[in-house]
Amino acid sequence: DKTLPSRIFNAVVSRITGVHLHDFNCGFKTYRRAVTNSVKLYGELHRFIPVLAHQQGFRITELPVQHHPRLAGVSKYGTGRLLKGFLDFGMVLFLTGYLKRPLHLFGAWGLFVLGLGALINLYLAVLWMLREFGGMTQIGAIGTRPLLIVGVLTMILGIQLISTGLLGEMLRYFNFNVQDEYSLKQVLEKRFTEYEK
Repeated sequence: DKTLPSRIFNAVVSRITGVHLHDFNCGFKTYRRAVTNSVKLYGELHRFIPVLAHQQGFRITELPVQHHPRLAGVSKYGTGRLLKGFLDFGMVLFLTGYLKRPLHLFGAWGLFVLGLGALINLYLAVLWMLREFGGMTQIGAIGTRPLLIVGVLTMILGIQLISTGLLGEMLRYFNFNVQDEYSLKQVLEKRFTEYEK
């Protein structure tokens, strides 16, 4: 049955994005030309046009339409499609939330992971000092502990995440286009004086 998965999907998307629609998969959608010119689509993103348009400052309105029950065939909307929908939704959240500032996402996670790795290695360094200089010979060798590998790999992962964020920022800087950034709501006329011209 399509109803329950669809309701779950629509409720989650509506709650997280703040775009309050009953059915994001509804086939009846109307857009202004400015919306279709501004929103970039690929893959299965067509169902998230209202979310992408809302993020760019367009107003979203829902109007009731008459929905007739299916007379033939079966719905293809099942658990698999619901899962794909949530994966696409995760990508939309990334695009609307962090596309313009990738370092905020990758940098934050990178610092967290790097800090975690540093804490692991600091703990192991304290154990090593206690063994070498504190006379606590009952502490085993640090080099044979799997935790050392975990600590080093965690720090490397943190550095890679931060580097990914920096690369994203560089790509964004060199591909920045003002026309793609902003949508004009209204153009106000102004009469210029001879000095301003």
